[in-house]
Amino acid sequence: MKRCCEGVGLPCLFKGVGMASPRPPKYLLVFDFDETIINENSDDSIVRAAPGQALPEHIRQTFREGFYNEYMQRVLAYMGDQGVKMGDFKTVYENIPLSPGMPDLFQFLSKNHELFEIILISDANTFGIECNLRAAGFYSLFRKIFSNPSGFDKRGYFTLGPYHSHKCLDCPANMCKRKILTEYLAERAQEEVEFERVFYVGDGANDFCPSVTLTSADVAFPRKGYPMHRMTQEMEKKQPGAFQATVVPWESAVEVARYLQEVLKKKC
Repeated sequence: MKRCCEGVGLPCLFKGVGMASPRPPKYLLVFDFDETIINENSDDSIVRAAPGQALPEHIRQTFREGFYNEYMQRVLAYMGDQGVKMGDFKTVYENIPLSPGMPDLFQFLSKNHELFEIILISDANTFGIECNLRAAGFYSLFRKIFSNPSGFDKRGYFTLGPYHSHKCLDCPANMCKRKILTEYLAERAQEEVEFERVFYVGDGANDFCPSVTLTSADVAFPRKGYPMHRMTQEMEKKQPGAFQATVVPWESAVEVARYLQEVLKKKC
């Protein structure tokens, strides 16, 4: 997909007083949520609201690989039966810690918000993501959040649905992040918004799938030692050059912020 540069970075905007400022370049920054923005898997975290902070064996045994969304629907139904209410879930979500350095990265993005369009693609759920980001004070950074629909029914039970259906053989049945990202880029291009570069920050195998579509101009930020990082390394060994994006592993999101800062400096 064609991506055009439409201007220069922030530091350049103030050189010509009284002159019309050129439009800054638009970078798309894509975040995963679980074990990327937050330092836990939020589906595991909410079990803290269950009686005894544990699930019974008969529920845990229903898990099937690739059908985690369906499994979580059963988990939430059980928790509803046990009297776990919206406020209980909200408290858990609000207290899940952000990953190391993530507040610093978000502060950096807040200061340079006109340069980045930021979206979130997550196999968690909309309610939990919103609770956590609002509590942390960073919800407004995100232009759009793509996640599994969730809410509370008349009984007060927390309900969860699949995001969509797809034909990707590498992703869970309810969500292919590659499909979401590809469609988003196409939609924005139709709206005459084209990105010079795409940055993708993630950790899981389902983050590897969309990162394979990135171009040589783009950057993948896999969390060091997590599945996305291992899969990029394996692909490079088996098919050198097949993974086109620059790979920048991170342990602290401060490393992501530093890299992006260097990108902005180079624009001037």
